[in-house]
Amino acid sequence: MAVPVVDPARYDQQLEAKRVRIRRDFARFSPPRLEVFPSPPSHYRQRCEFRLWHEGDDLFYAMFEVDPEDPKKKTVIRLDDYPVAGRRINELMPRLLDAIRDVPLLRRKLFQVEFLTTLAGEALVTLIYHRPLDGAWEAEARRLQARLDAMIIGRSRKQRLVLERDHVWERLEVEGREFAYQQVENSFTQPNAEICRAMLTWAREVTRDSQDGDLVELYCGNGNFTVALAENFRRVLATEISRTSVASARLNLEANGIDNAVVGRMSAEEFSLALKGEKSGRRVAEWALDDYDFTTVLVDPPRAGLDEASCRQLSDYSRIVYISCNPDTLADNLETLTRSHDIRRFALFDQFPWTPHCECGVLLERRT
Repeated sequence: MAVPVVDPARYDQQLEAKRVRIRRDFARFSPPRLEVFPSPPSHYRQRCEFRLWHEGDDLFYAMFEVDPEDPKKKTVIRLDDYPVAGRRINELMPRLLDAIRDVPLLRRKLFQVEFLTTLAGEALVTLIYHRPLDGAWEAEARRLQARLDAMIIGRSRKQRLVLERDHVWERLEVEGREFAYQQVENSFTQPNAEICRAMLTWAREVTRDSQDGDLVELYCGNGNFTVALAENFRRVLATEISRTSVASARLNLEANGIDNAVVGRMSAEEFSLALKGEKSGRRVAEWALDDYDFTTVLVDPPRAGLDEASCRQLSDYSRIVYISCNPDTLADNLETLTRSHDIRRFALFDQFPWTPHCECGVLLERRT
């Protein structure tokens, strides 16, 4: 992994390179005009993690640069600041080091620090140790928490001490409406809040005329899209395998006053079997699947994309909204999906500037 080099003056150039790459790699599908959503060129990540490096009395944040010729060879890169991270993280980074450098109870065997923040500046800092944490550590950590005006969690092997709470509340304004999201420490959330807002706006726009149908959502996470899209549909049924994310998604529906959506805990593969009537049980019965009229499916899979069977199952829906964090597996999946569906909208979201990674959104509609 290379540590991103942030150069705002070159941002348009790096974004254009991504646009050219995506248009080239997807040209065989004859997609419509590529919609490109730029990120802030710096200070765009709301969560980051760093190794903490000890050299005598010195203490600094570190990342590792891997030698492409020898993946086992890693170079330690010192970070006194990190322009990739949001401004709140950059403000906290030196203050945290200054606060713990001469405090053995906080510093000893501390090897990793994780930051989770919001656009409004709420912050959660996780300190991870190679030693058990006791009451003396907790007392000192509470003083640190007050000094930083940030919530603290301590972790070590088989131990997790939450001093205040284990989450932040992100609030995103989308099309004039504010959505609130609980984001839990050590669980997946969208790292680039401004790009997340762009993705939600785009997804709402491409599903705007769907009020007579129902939405089924796979890999719903903490309900990021579920919350924002619910008003575009009669009903929504979303699924996710992570227990923590399911709990957050349900809480987020409640926090946003959404009463036409249900989140169930089940893998995408199991849920596909349930939709075909090949899986039963109490949870499936509670969902009353026969009462839904699923016209649209939204899928936001992991980097591995979807297997062939899942792609064929998606092809049963009139409309597919596919959010992808890996253009390579997206292209593979489109080989199957475009046998029955046409690409109507195609978007590039620059979720991770200064890296090769691209986030894409595709709207497909079944050919008549």
